[in-house]
Amino acid sequence: MPRNLMMRRLPMVAAVSLLLAACDQAPQSNGQSAAPPIPVSVVTVKPENSPFVTELPGRLASTREAEVRARVPGIVQERVFVEGSDVKAGDVLFRIDPAPLQAAQRAAQANLKVAEARLIEARQVQRRYEPLVKAQAISQQEYDQAVSSLRQAEASVAQQQALLVEAQLNLGYATVEAPINGRIGNALVTEGALVGMGQATPMALIQQIDPIYLNLTQSTNELLQMQEAVLAGRLSTDGANAMPVELVLSNGQTYTHQGKLLFSGISVDPGTGQIMVRAEFPNPDGLLLPGMYARGRIIQGTAENVITVPAQAVQRTPEGTAYVLVVGDDNTVVNRPITAGAMMPTKWIVESGLQAGDRVLINRFQQVRPGSKVQPQEAGAAGPGSASAKPQPSQQPQANPAS
Repeated sequence: MPRNLMMRRLPMVAAVSLLLAACDQAPQSNGQSAAPPIPVSVVTVKPENSPFVTELPGRLASTREAEVRARVPGIVQERVFVEGSDVKAGDVLFRIDPAPLQAAQRAAQANLKVAEARLIEARQVQRRYEPLVKAQAISQQEYDQAVSSLRQAEASVAQQQALLVEAQLNLGYATVEAPINGRIGNALVTEGALVGMGQATPMALIQQIDPIYLNLTQSTNELLQMQEAVLAGRLSTDGANAMPVELVLSNGQTYTHQGKLLFSGISVDPGTGQIMVRAEFPNPDGLLLPGMYARGRIIQGTAENVITVPAQAVQRTPEGTAYVLVVGDDNTVVNRPITAGAMMPTKWIVESGLQAGDRVLINRFQQVRPGSKVQPQEAGAAGPGSASAKPQPSQQPQANPAS
């Protein structure tokens, strides 16, 4: 190669070498560093005594329920009550036309007077015959017939008295009264309706809703797990009478008044494999209505010396294995499989997989992966990891000037 051509190419080769060297040193020259640790919230787990709370689905039911029915036939003349109002036992609800029943009562009174007159006559005959039979002025047969007629007359009077009482009762049934205290629903019949012809016609429904029942259903598996925990000493209980119950409405709100557990069922539904649990709640304002869906939180005892984590900390793999993210001593996130026990309303009991002092991640799950470096902060404390703390300007990642 001619010497003059080589001399012309040397500056070009040197420029390319300098450009490549500059590219290799560019990250160091512009001052870019690794991404800063992500601020997260953690909870440090430790053994504790935790209330063993079971949340069960159920429906509300009235404590007493009476279906008002017509007990005598007749035409409804008047509806006295206001639909949807509270009534007391003995309040008049309906009035049925009493005219036919009054006539029946008067007929029963007349029949009773006839029977009483025959009784007087039969008693007089028996008294006259008694000395005559002793004097053998009449035969014994005639005297026996007089005694028999007296007994028949006495029975006839008793029968007519019973019929008169029945007629008086029927006349009283023409005024339909509330059998219990409670709230009455809509009227099932109107004025002019014929009721009680061959059957007791339903007229209204009264339900007592203060207090009110909450009927819950619990699976036998949950019941067996609780019994095993009690036998193993992991759970202590003071008995059914000491168990308070909270009511969670369908909108997620907790009812103001606390209830009490009345009893747990003694038989299992063969179709569902569940038992019924009943709780009672005060309902002075009438907010709770029969048929409403609700959930009951029953404090069934105390789980002693257990490790718990917030419910949002527990995640599951596609295979269903439970795990949590734990922050190690070097602030590196690791995946920790656990065995989750009973679930409380806001936390899980961890049977295995965690030890006292482990720091469990409770937020930033979309940003943090196993192996990530984080800046942990105890939940509830002021700092970058707390949910209420706002990142400071110095904590925000700096934009790359070269980008």
